[in-house]
Amino acid sequence: MKAIKLLALSLASTAILSFTPVSKKIIVIDAGHGGNDLGANKNGILEKDLVLKIAQEIKKANDKDGKYEIVLTRDNDIYATLSERTAQINKLNPEMVISLHVNSTPEADTPKSGHEIFVQSNAESKSLAEKLSKKLGECNIKEQNLHILKNSKSPALLVELGYINNTQEREYLNSSDGQREIAQKFADFINEN
Repeated sequence: MKAIKLLALSLASTAILSFTPVSKKIIVIDAGHGGNDLGANKNGILEKDLVLKIAQEIKKANDKDGKYEIVLTRDNDIYATLSERTAQINKLNPEMVISLHVNSTPEADTPKSGHEIFVQSNAESKSLAEKLSKKLGECNIKEQNLHILKNSKSPALLVELGYINNTQEREYLNSSDGQREIAQKFADFINEN
């Protein structure tokens, strides 16, 4: 009788545990700027809006059965200081942090184009940047002393997604198709790590 009860208890425990969700490792996507901090802008198109839409698309594109959970530092048009963002990031202790931005130059229109990735001064951040560069298309990778990079305890990248004052890139970044394509590249990169 005891053996049957133990077997039943064992089977019940196994059934319950098999339905217990496994906690996924966290990746933080930081959509730069927000609220009254517009970021770069051109012709009424704002950096803060572009990076938020792309961050939301990355979250959607992420493989739900993958090993990572995407956490956004903001999922609407709010402003948080850089210190508040890095405190939030460090509290989550993610596997990696990707801060999204859009580039600009002083002139009204620029022929400059392409991505740039800024990294921390450690091998892990640089390695992640090289892998991401292969997904986005080869781009400049530079070590930079930026707040998110300097103060994040986790491996972090700051990615400039293109130039807002380059007409072709602005139109692509502002299009639904462009945002989905960029997001899919990030989701593929994330799930390959």
